[in-house]
Amino acid sequence: MTVLAIRHGQASFGSVNYDQLSERGALQSQRLGTWLAHRMPRPQRILIGAMQRHRQTLDGILSGLNVDVMAPVEVDRRLNEFDHRAVVESFVRKHPEHPHADAMLPGAPIQPRAVFQLLLAALQAWASDALSDTPETWQEFAARTHAVANELARDVGNDAWVITSGGVLSQWAQQALDVPSLRSVELNLSIRNSAVCEFHPLGERLRLGSWNSLPHLPVDDGLWTHF
Repeated sequence: MTVLAIRHGQASFGSVNYDQLSERGALQSQRLGTWLAHRMPRPQRILIGAMQRHRQTLDGILSGLNVDVMAPVEVDRRLNEFDHRAVVESFVRKHPEHPHADAMLPGAPIQPRAVFQLLLAALQAWASDALSDTPETWQEFAARTHAVANELARDVGNDAWVITSGGVLSQWAQQALDVPSLRSVELNLSIRNSAVCEFHPLGERLRLGSWNSLPHLPVDDGLWTHF
């Protein structure tokens, strides 16, 4: 059994509505579908989060596969990403002196290094229980995402494709590798848009087979993105 876990294509960072694919994200998804059509067996289950970018990524994959439907699509809100803006805003309220505190303000110029440093600090604080006013705690986010992974681990015999977000996938990897929460933050910030990860059941858990691969995207075509 293989669980093929996919991060959504590039969303619209810096726009009013982040939760939609950019043109680049749509192309990443379509390219992935074309690769899957020739390289991977069809799954018995397809699970996606309830976010627009998850559905649009699936639509792009299906377009690349050149099919309308395969297995029934299961929408599971537990696969939704955490509210990254709320986490960052909570961190900035507590640490307004951070050198990149304004890196994610509406209308701010996109500076990848500054955004990375701000996200790293904010997520580390959240994972360390240093933020008290976020919509959900780190533990609550971990519990809901791990629950889906554990259910899939028990569904032996059914290959599944899962389309979700980087935070969810990093939680799965953290549990699969038995590493601390702060390593999960690093995994989250490492994963690329439309990246493919493989998980396999072992006992009551999913274990990691591969992480953050882009077999459908040449390295020099400008489609390797993190946000």
